[in-house]
Amino acid sequence: MSQIPDPTSIPKYAIIVAGGSGTRMGAAIPKQFLLLNGLPVLMHTLLAFQNSRSKPDLILVLPAAYHEYWVELCKKHNFEIAHQLVSGGETRFHSVKNGLDLISADEPSLIAVQDAVRPMTSAEIIDAAYLSAAQYGNGVVAVKSRDSIRQLKNNTSVALTRDEIYLVQTPQTFQSAQLKKAYEQAYTPKFTDDASVVEAMGQLIHLVDGSHKNIKITFPEDIAIMELLIKNAVS
Repeated sequence: MSQIPDPTSIPKYAIIVAGGSGTRMGAAIPKQFLLLNGLPVLMHTLLAFQNSRSKPDLILVLPAAYHEYWVELCKKHNFEIAHQLVSGGETRFHSVKNGLDLISADEPSLIAVQDAVRPMTSAEIIDAAYLSAAQYGNGVVAVKSRDSIRQLKNNTSVALTRDEIYLVQTPQTFQSAQLKKAYEQAYTPKFTDDASVVEAMGQLIHLVDGSHKNIKITFPEDIAIMELLIKNAVS
């Protein structure tokens, strides 16, 4: 791992990946644009990073077909948080790579990659992931499984040790040199997230405690759950 400056002074970026089509939501528009407490989900996600102590520069990766729609939403909601907009790719891997292209390789930095539809990531989690990346090369947010786990192999299910199973969330944060080098690899379907891409280079992955409230919106009921969480947080 290369030497890294004081994490409070090193440049920080967050690549917000918004590639969802909303298929499982049964929605007419992608889920990142659905309203949550009166504001599109994606805006909540950008606000989460803006409200952290880290305050990274924001890069939003969005399908090209929705760029104009997003600009109109920003005008409608008077959303003025500064961010760069770049087109998404064929897969999440290619979308992240497009975002990385906007970040200079000449200067060390810390780069977080975040699901656009994970709008309730706390500032504490965001800052902890940046700190882990500064200290260890990376910081991948995850939570211990609450449920018993079974693995199905050859039509036979086998119990796994629950305390050894972690559910991976985002942000996943890395030193820039580590992440950029990892994304020079050719794409393979085994790359399901940024940690798997970096791990394929032989890097150890360091976990950061996440939260079971750090929900990724996938199904319609997730919006209702988040509305309730927001209501309880402000009450």
